[in-house]
Amino acid sequence: MLKKTLTALLATTALATGAALADRPGADWTVSIEQALSAAKSGGYTQVHKIEADDDGYWDGEGVKQDGKVYEFRIDGKTGAVTREQLD
Repeated sequence: MLKKTLTALLATTALATGAALADRPGADWTVSIEQALSAAKSGGYTQVHKIEADDDGYWDGEGVKQDGKVYEFRIDGKTGAVTREQLD
């Protein structure tokens, strides 16, 4: 019982720490998260399940396109262009 409790506590702590260390948009980015969501919708996404900043200079996301399939996508943090799409 104690082992399960400690394991759960460690997992919760690791998740909380990971959230605190999440990537953030770079200072030189011109595309806000709202603009990235708009770019995704303009690119044919009907639902966006996830979108987050990546320290490589892009918004990394996942969503459903008009064909009903789930895709992963990247949006350039400076231009707002969708630079990659692939089936999840």
